[in-house]
Amino acid sequence: MAAPSSWSLHEQLQQDTIDIGDLPLSRVLVVKDAHYPWLMLVPRRADTTEIIDLDEVAQGQLMTEINRVGRALKEITKCDKLNVAALGNMVPQLHVHIIARRKTDAAWPRPIWGVMPPLAHDAAEVQRFISELRRKIWLG
Repeated sequence: MAAPSSWSLHEQLQQDTIDIGDLPLSRVLVVKDAHYPWLMLVPRRADTTEIIDLDEVAQGQLMTEINRVGRALKEITKCDKLNVAALGNMVPQLHVHIIARRKTDAAWPRPIWGVMPPLAHDAAEVQRFISELRRKIWLG
């Protein structure tokens, strides 16, 4: 599935994430907040704000990618719960959050938004996480 040439990542998502590669449909991103192991999938489709904007084949591919990334994140982090959400209230471009939650995290059991200001990642630690994630989701 080649990405249309008119697709680009929303400026806010570029600012808030680290790009780790592309699955067949989605760009895989790490959110720059070390409070939570937090990934994002952004389907590379122009003018897409809702999952229902994708055709059924792309919807199925998105679910496959959510499952692949979610399983890898859960295996790497040994988290208590995965949160998966496509809110888009602040950034209209369709993006799916996949967040590993622990009963000991700062926001538990509430949603993470607005609880803590973002915490910068340790550079070496985030690179180890990205390398392990890339191997588990078949990005290299």
